[in-house]
Amino acid sequence: MTDLATRVAPPHAPLPRRAAPALLGYAAVRALGLVVLAVWSAARGKSAFTLLTARWDSLWYTRVAELGYGYVVRLPNGDVHSNLAFFPLLPWLERLLHAVTPLSYAGAGFVVSLVASLAAAAGIFAVADRVYGPRTAVCAVLLWAVLPVGIVQSMAYSESLFTALAAWSLYAVLTGRWVSAGALAALAGLTRPVGVAVVAAVWAAGVVSFGRERGAQHTPGAHHDGHAPAPTPGASGAPYAPGRRRALGMLLAPLGAAGYVLWVGHRTGEGPLGYLDVQAGWRNGFDGGYAFARFVADKFTSFPSALAGLGLIAGVALLIWLYVTGVRARQPVELLVYTGVVLVLALCASSYFGSKPRLLMPAFPLLLPLARALARPRVPRSALLTAGLAVAAAVYGAFWLNGSGPP
Repeated sequence: MTDLATRVAPPHAPLPRRAAPALLGYAAVRALGLVVLAVWSAARGKSAFTLLTARWDSLWYTRVAELGYGYVVRLPNGDVHSNLAFFPLLPWLERLLHAVTPLSYAGAGFVVSLVASLAAAAGIFAVADRVYGPRTAVCAVLLWAVLPVGIVQSMAYSESLFTALAAWSLYAVLTGRWVSAGALAALAGLTRPVGVAVVAAVWAAGVVSFGRERGAQHTPGAHHDGHAPAPTPGASGAPYAPGRRRALGMLLAPLGAAGYVLWVGHRTGEGPLGYLDVQAGWRNGFDGGYAFARFVADKFTSFPSALAGLGLIAGVALLIWLYVTGVRARQPVELLVYTGVVLVLALCASSYFGSKPRLLMPAFPLLLPLARALARPRVPRSALLTAGLAVAAAVYGAFWLNGSGPP
């Protein structure tokens, strides 16, 4: 039988050609999810398009796109929900697309997410291909597509846009394109609060790169011939880049997140901590995982819910195991730092607990150990497993979005 290695383009082929099989597979999985959602929603008398574009967070994004910032909802319990909690890049893109096309703001958000999801899939392929080769890269993209909460990738949410920017920023670091990495990290910082994970990754890789270069310069005998030492690779073996470009990339990286947070502080009159006050109005904050631990512990008050509690514990253990596996496999430092920050922010925030699976979606490097394992069997076995996961994800996504709570 022909194995997966022969189904992808050779390593020397251009990146778009190597990524084509992964993107075709990704598009097929997402199309299946949308078809199942449409059928399921129609059977319940609901609109799949409304579920994807005009409920929960997507409504807040379209309001920002249409009306700007300043919209506030005051709840009877005293909570204050301000749209300042939502970072601006997605609404800016919705407003731009609405201005140049006949699309509504909701329709524009849907199109942005569809395009961004393909860009994210391509970025995930590029990163995995750079680190482990094309077989693992194809599997990584397909695993990201068949996540149980994969339907969010097609919603007018910011996860797909953020993942695309994060993945391509990490790829830029891996390939020594530091200015591009910093610019993409700045855009990621304008997309979601977890943009700090991309910033941390760029900075960690930059520090490691400068440290290696400095160590090479001080290696005994490095100047024995009277010449400067040969340039050392950047972090993760990336091609060498001049120090000033690395420094510029590091300086650019935090500008998006820092700029928005400082603007919110100025807007609210609360200074640099103003954004934290806005999040507190939504009962969001960072408590080191205490609230989440209590949420899991409360599941053990009765037998049926105890099964859910055990499932949550097993899920967290799996995430930790995948991260530790990445560490043992010596994944590049930028991937480890990025994934670690995403994990910590998702698991240790006191936010709506039902949203934690989608908050973990950008942590795609966690899938790399699974992708490497999936790449080992021959094509029929891998294809059968992937198809089964795609069907399960499509059914679960339709069930999830037709439920009462937000994803």
